Amino acid sequence: MPTVVLSASFVRHACCPEGRRKVDFFDQAQRGFLLEVRASGGKTFYQRYSDERGRERQFKIGPADVLNLDQARRKARQVMAEAIMGDDPQKKRRAARAVPMLAQFARETYLPYVRTYKNSWMTDETVLRIHILPALGAHALDEVTTDAIAGIVNRMREEGYASGTINRVIVILRYMYNLARRWKTPGVTGNPAAGLSAGPDVQRNRFLSEEEAERLVRAIEVDENKTAARAIMLLLLTGARRNEVTQAKWDYVDWKNRTLLVPKSKSGRARTIALNQSAMALLSSMPREGNAYIFPSEVNGKPCASLFFPWDRIRTRAALPDVRLHDLRHSFASFLVNRGVSLYVVQGLLGHLHARTTQRYAHLTQETLIGAADLIQDIVPLPRDTVAIA
Repeated sequence: MPTVVLSASFVRHACCPEGRRKVDFFDQAQRGFLLEVRASGGKTFYQRYSDERGRERQFKIGPADVLNLDQARRKARQVMAEAIMGDDPQKKRRAARAVPMLAQFARETYLPYVRTYKNSWMTDETVLRIHILPALGAHALDEVTTDAIAGIVNRMREEGYASGTINRVIVILRYMYNLARRWKTPGVTGNPAAGLSAGPDVQRNRFLSEEEAERLVRAIEVDENKTAARAIMLLLLTGARRNEVTQAKWDYVDWKNRTLLVPKSKSGRARTIALNQSAMALLSSMPREGNAYIFPSEVNGKPCASLFFPWDRIRTRAALPDVRLHDLRHSFASFLVNRGVSLYVVQGLLGHLHARTTQRYAHLTQETLIGAADLIQDIVPLPRDTVAIA
């Protein structure tokens, strides 16, 4: 381990002795500062120091073809100063390198975890891929700031995204950081998404009238994709969620008790869908064709990933372009409530855990409200001298 006067000229001309893999040249002027010269011709600056336990450590400053001697010396002095103050520079470097990138954490840790229990995990994957990772994926978890997330929110507002979509970005990031803290992920001590909000999520509720429902049924009857049309009809008849129908198997049908089993609903629990006589007749009229699924794709025999294209064709034919497939579930609840079925019963039919969720789906028509208001007449009669309206 030769000790030399390190100079710019020495750094340029230093070479490794023949027969050796590398040699370390220590600087006479700065304790622990050295230049490593390898047989390959590569040269790297290092600083040796003792940590708080007295163990010798070596910190890599950088390659000599990138840093000049003065730059390397300044960095080496900083390393020594930190070591003297009790902050192990090597330990800090290892800790910084242990912090995962946001994209790495999302793909290798977060998504595999939520996939085990969250039915909507694919929505999380889509939001991450489209909105979050392009902006923040290359940042380490401890580099993501509240301002950076707010920047995504502001950009999405300017581009006209709905509050619900923007809030989903914030909710996913907030949940990711909460999990990272719970799992003691290196570098995560706070939550940069905490306290952020895109504002209230305005619920868009669209309910079919009885006349619109009749038009929709006629459009379903004449659609060329019979499998998809029957699936959509069953959605209208039962108020089920799309996946509860498209993923249904013949084994799930209880013909005696008139129910359709959903092994895992949106809540994560099993539930049964009550089948009325029309739904039973629809299922009875369908061919089995040796497939376990009730509504298999005509292309590959597997459940349809989406009913969007046949649904878009059907709603266009029915002159209902603003009606979403999920609005059939809204309308199912609305039809029952307007016929006097209690919210408690509708809650059970829809498989909701909480009544407040059912209330959002329920919709009373003006006729129902007027009819209910008229009931007070039997309790509070008008004075005899009141003139009735013709």
